[in-house]
Amino acid sequence: MLKLTKRNLAWQQLRRLSTAIRQTVEDEGDWFYSSEWWGTTSGGGDTVFRSISDKGNGVVSVVAYPSSKPENCYWGKTENWLQKRYEKMYPEHEQEGDFRILGYQWRNLHFNEETRQSTVKIMAAYRDSHPGSIYLMQQAECLAVPYVKSMVSAGLATIASCKFDLESAVCGRKTMKILCIGHGGGSIPLFLASKIQGAEVHIAEIDPVVISASVQAMGFPSYSVMTPSGSRAHSTTDPIQEVQWKGVHERIQLHESDAEKFLLENKNLYDLVFIDAYDGEDIFPHTLWDPHSPFLNALADQLHPEHGTVVVNLHSDVDFGDDDFIPPGSHLLPMGKYISKVCRSYKEALLGSKSSYNGLAYVVSVPWVCNTSLVVSRGLEKSDRDMVMRNIISKSLVVENILDLPFSCMQYLKRGFTLVS
Repeated sequence: MLKLTKRNLAWQQLRRLSTAIRQTVEDEGDWFYSSEWWGTTSGGGDTVFRSISDKGNGVVSVVAYPSSKPENCYWGKTENWLQKRYEKMYPEHEQEGDFRILGYQWRNLHFNEETRQSTVKIMAAYRDSHPGSIYLMQQAECLAVPYVKSMVSAGLATIASCKFDLESAVCGRKTMKILCIGHGGGSIPLFLASKIQGAEVHIAEIDPVVISASVQAMGFPSYSVMTPSGSRAHSTTDPIQEVQWKGVHERIQLHESDAEKFLLENKNLYDLVFIDAYDGEDIFPHTLWDPHSPFLNALADQLHPEHGTVVVNLHSDVDFGDDDFIPPGSHLLPMGKYISKVCRSYKEALLGSKSSYNGLAYVVSVPWVCNTSLVVSRGLEKSDRDMVMRNIISKSLVVENILDLPFSCMQYLKRGFTLVS
């Protein structure tokens, strides 16, 4: 979930002017293109999915906007890649027609017609032999909104600072267990599974409508969807999805489940956990940060004792109990005592005095928007703020190189870096 202020909208316009002199922009999810995914340059967009949620998310919709990148002169390379993959997997059907790209779009997931919950880029393609069948493929390497890049940058740079062998996981020599609480359009799990060959990604999403929206309208692979019994919802893969996602979708499990229930029923040990779970009223549920909740206790039990790292997306609209006093204007603060309360709950549950673990917790402010990334890691060595930040930023350069990232992690790590006391 993302919070945007009028002041940052003005900053967006300023940055667009300052970056206009660049000859090329390698990162298609760069903030430079934010006016495209917000729809400010193309009007109201087209609603391609709409359904009613009974899980507190109200009207769930997906709105499409045109994307200027990649330009159509580069589409042929991707068409050839799809065709060669198909011919290699299904040589007996290689004469069934070539792949053609129709274009690329931004797809925004909305709750209650207003809140932008997630943004992804999709490619639409078809085959000459079946021009009426359109295939969507989410562009896994394109992370659009800044808070998503902040979460990924902080999580990977931090766990790399904990003596976890990230390079072996990227190459597939080592398994990396990852949990995502909250699915949205699925950009984080798909990015991680695509970039890290050893990643096994589990997703807990409470709302079946959100799952349907991501699969039907946001190009997320349907083979990743699981049944309550733990088997694949689709026992066999669609041939086109196999061409698109073979080697990736087998390592993703998308479960329709309450986060607390999922942790209590599945005794896994996770290296890295991402939590981005806001409802239709833009609220971070109290059950996900209550220090006495079964959720945090279960999370503590299933986090790796040596390097386990949790990343939480936060903004000022958190869900407080009836006994809490919320002063006027508190919702305008991107970071204050209420966010601090959430941070202390996570630190106490995962690193606190009742725990035998060491480690540190810190927050960073996300550029251009009013989000904060909270990171709690059992593998960080205790030191002063500057030393910890230098170590993580140093490892971020390694992460960029190993994963061949199209963006710099540093700008998502140094802004407002603060240790949680």
